Amino acid sequence: MEKTGTDRSGSDKPMHVVVRALSVLSHLAAYRQGLTLQQLHQQLEIPVGSMHRVMSTLEHTGFVSRSPTTKRYVLGPGALALGHVNDYEPFVIQPPAPLVDAERQCGETVVLTQLIDGRVVAVSIAGTKRPLRLFVRLGQEVPLHAAASARAILAHQDPAFVEMLLTSYPRAPFTSGTLREINRLIDHLALVRERGFDVCDNELDEGVWAVSAPVRTGPAGRVSSAVTVCAAWSRIADPADRATAARVVLDTAQALSRDSGYSGPFTPDPGVEELAALLDGDAATAGAFPGTVPAPGGERL
Repeated sequence: MEKTGTDRSGSDKPMHVVVRALSVLSHLAAYRQGLTLQQLHQQLEIPVGSMHRVMSTLEHTGFVSRSPTTKRYVLGPGALALGHVNDYEPFVIQPPAPLVDAERQCGETVVLTQLIDGRVVAVSIAGTKRPLRLFVRLGQEVPLHAAASARAILAHQDPAFVEMLLTSYPRAPFTSGTLREINRLIDHLALVRERGFDVCDNELDEGVWAVSAPVRTGPAGRVSSAVTVCAAWSRIADPADRATAARVVLDTAQALSRDSGYSGPFTPDPGVEELAALLDGDAATAGAFPGTVPAPGGERL
């Protein structure tokens, strides 16, 4: 009887298709911006037809993802999930110290997201042991229109680029509070820039509140990442607690920005009292943050 994985001669030659698939995954790991099929073909010297079959299989199984806009392939959630450790505290990037400090301060899940080839992906999580069911998982792409962790990044990108992404992106209604209209999204991103942070209140996950702030990189302060604190709505219903969480997010984003070579000012930079007013004041109650909807008796859903 033949051994599985060997040829008819009984030798231990590896299967070419497996070797090619592993070569693709190893190669893509070095290219966060992704590569096109033609680039992979040229760099790995795999025939185009064979490469197409390999990539189709890897995409079908979730080991790679292909951008509908640029047609580039990047590592998918299946490949990134291989970074999970035994106690199920996953990592793609080991949580940096400011992220860990933020989790200790607020006792809630803290996520670092990054813009990669037109996609916003959760690249690091400092997870709390407190129960919380989130839409986002490590290595997963977050929806551009519905996640504060994405909008805090998009607010600082070129407007034409943002409009192109939002127009071509499937803007699914995750909850009744999900913001989907392009013009309202563009207006909301302007509000995010004005305030220096974004809030997601029952827009992506029912019963989950999140606040996010951008991380700046280099002397020019380019934004391609964001820090987000996510919490169960019941644990952070008090406006004072929300303001504290928002301030933790801003402080964490600033610490990561300094670590990334940015030395400029952070404006706006609201204090806790101002944050409390923004989160509980007339603007929020009127729906400036789209998921914040008044309910009978004044309670926000």
